[in-house]
Amino acid sequence: MTADIADEDAPSGRPVWLTTLADLGLLLVGFFVFLQANQSLDHRAMAAAMRAAFDGPAVQETEMPVAIAAAVGFPAGSAVSRETGALVAWAREAARDPRTRLTVTGETDGSAADVDPATGSAAILAADRARAVAALLVRSGAVAPNRIAVATGEGRRRVVATLGYAGKVAEDCDTARNRHATC
Repeated sequence: MTADIADEDAPSGRPVWLTTLADLGLLLVGFFVFLQANQSLDHRAMAAAMRAAFDGPAVQETEMPVAIAAAVGFPAGSAVSRETGALVAWAREAARDPRTRLTVTGETDGSAADVDPATGSAAILAADRARAVAALLVRSGAVAPNRIAVATGEGRRRVVATLGYAGKVAEDCDTARNRHATC
């Protein structure tokens, strides 16, 4: 009779370690399924869908900045600088790769004297500075007009040129110089 009582108190079923091992095995299989599913995932489309689901703002594609140069020497209230020669030489060398784009940002220093004389606007003066430098870069043949963007800002009396890597450019994929690029 004591043997029957001992059999009733003994646990029945599988050992606990076997259940833990099965759980870990299923987690490992799930992890590998997750890795396999992410190989063909369009990450940009997924990020855009997540932003849309949470009413987030759309992200604009911008070039990755790789180099920067500035033209200084702008008198207060003027869009003309005598110190642009170094910027033109820099832009000619820096923009040799057709996959790059140049952003020319005109700036004002925020003072009352550094405004457009005709309108009294600092933003218009900053735009005039950027436009004048961009036009100089195109006239000198340093950069093609379709590879320049113009922007404005506030900081100092200068124009900042930022060279950005835009990635693959469809019209440049067939040139002999870019055959090494994957298009």
